[in-house]
Amino acid sequence: MNTIAFYAGSFDPPTNGHIDVIRRAFAMADTLVIAIGTHPGKAPLFSVEERADMLRAVAAPIASGRTLTIATFNDLTVDAARRYGATLMIRGLRDGTDLDYEMQLAGMNGVLAPDIQTVFLPASPNMRPITATLVRQIASMGGDISSFVPEPVRLALANKFAPKG
Repeated sequence: MNTIAFYAGSFDPPTNGHIDVIRRAFAMADTLVIAIGTHPGKAPLFSVEERADMLRAVAAPIASGRTLTIATFNDLTVDAARRYGATLMIRGLRDGTDLDYEMQLAGMNGVLAPDIQTVFLPASPNMRPITATLVRQIASMGGDISSFVPEPVRLALANKFAPKG
């Protein structure tokens, strides 16, 4: 049986925390759909194409024989997960604040899509403080983000914040 897991986020940019979740999600599923949510009211640092390219670069080596799909969606996460045939929705947790929010989301998603189970993956201890927002802030101020993101992402951020001229 082909188990399909759906891991949704903005991935702006992908961090080592995301990679931690991706690695563990592949241990549970034959196919992993990494889905980039788009929202017309948000202005991400990276285009959806740039985020997809970064995710492909960092997640493909982890797939090791399993199927990786990079997708985008702009509707309900459960509807997008259904389109891909997912039976598992993967959610990463850093702390108790994440848990409170994710429990509410899982409850609502459970009503909307009882056929899709939410799986919480707690962050590895060294990944807990990493957020894409903090990574963007540190990178924008010229800080060293190499401990927080894979090398292709570090290079993309360095390019994004390189002095123009």
